[in-house]
Amino acid sequence: MTKAENTGDTKYLFKRDETWWVKVAVPRTLRMKLGYDLRRSLHTHDLEQAKEARGAIVEEFRTEIEEARSKQSSMPADPESKVVDIQAAPPRTREGAQLIDEHIVEVVSDSGEGAQKCGQTFGAISGKMGNGVWTVEIIPAEIQPPPRQPDGASGNRIRLGSKYMTNMGNEADLVVAFNEQVLYSRIANRAYKPGTIVLLDNMWADDPFEEIQNQYQVAVAQFREMGLIVHELPMQQECLKLVADPRKGKNMFVLGMLCHIYSRDTEIAIHEIKRIFAHKGESVIKPNLDLFNAGYAFARENVEYHYEIPPYNRKRGKPMVVVNGNTALGLGVMAAGMEVVAMYPITPATSASHYLADDFPLTGGFVHQAEDEIAPIAKPIAAISSSA
Repeated sequence: MTKAENTGDTKYLFKRDETWWVKVAVPRTLRMKLGYDLRRSLHTHDLEQAKEARGAIVEEFRTEIEEARSKQSSMPADPESKVVDIQAAPPRTREGAQLIDEHIVEVVSDSGEGAQKCGQTFGAISGKMGNGVWTVEIIPAEIQPPPRQPDGASGNRIRLGSKYMTNMGNEADLVVAFNEQVLYSRIANRAYKPGTIVLLDNMWADDPFEEIQNQYQVAVAQFREMGLIVHELPMQQECLKLVADPRKGKNMFVLGMLCHIYSRDTEIAIHEIKRIFAHKGESVIKPNLDLFNAGYAFARENVEYHYEIPPYNRKRGKPMVVVNGNTALGLGVMAAGMEVVAMYPITPATSASHYLADDFPLTGGFVHQAEDEIAPIAKPIAAISSSA
């Protein structure tokens, strides 16, 4: 867009590949039916022509929105849009759950959508239930990769079972993907096999851009030809019943799905979610719990897979601590008697620096945040001797 165009009247207009488009935002209550917005190409590169043509299309979109609003107001409330309290619901037996020794699970998305946190939390829940667990982060090739690119795959692999786990295993048994493009890099890495179950968000099938719709359909067809068992699920639509922006919470919906699929203890899961978001307060904790509950209920009603993985039969009487590798690294630093740690906070080491920044002062040490080379070494907030 040129400087002259920027200063002009471009309300309801945006430019894509040098062509002007009209876009009208959809009210939140109608997004499940109409999507986030209504948009249409004007098939012109000329701003003045676009201005002349937009009025009629904007009015057409407004009429469509009003008609949808009118139909919605005349219909009874959708009972499925309510928050489901899985703990208050009648207890259900695990009848029908398939007993297995282990499974390899992956959660994959674009960077920034929370797939890593979802996988880490699922691994922690499984560890606290007594399973052997091994997790590996799936890290994108760039720090801030563009969306819907194979090299931008971000997420976590979790291997859990009824024995002590010593590696990440080979091909995954079940995958949850937030979009289809991120799966290509995992396939290139031979992470999947014929028969791997893929639970795929189907929001891209109805994307406003025809190119993305085509990419989605081609990918799904290719995955099925490879022998992957692909189930297209309306994860985005389900999350929109509870939050305006599913990017900030879809991971907890997926966590709920996985907890039902693998018969996880919901009390442990809910406690873990509250712990993760404790510093952000109830305004953040509640919607994440709502999304978790909704995902659990959705999987219970709509996903055919249901497994039971008995706990690892370790020696009783020995204490057990469930931590990730970065926390274990931090504990090792403190146990070794180090006084200073200088770290550059970047995935996958960020949580190690966060943990040490909170707890290292308790042993008399301090952390130097080394991201800015010219920044002075930070003084410790507190310097408490190890004998205190």
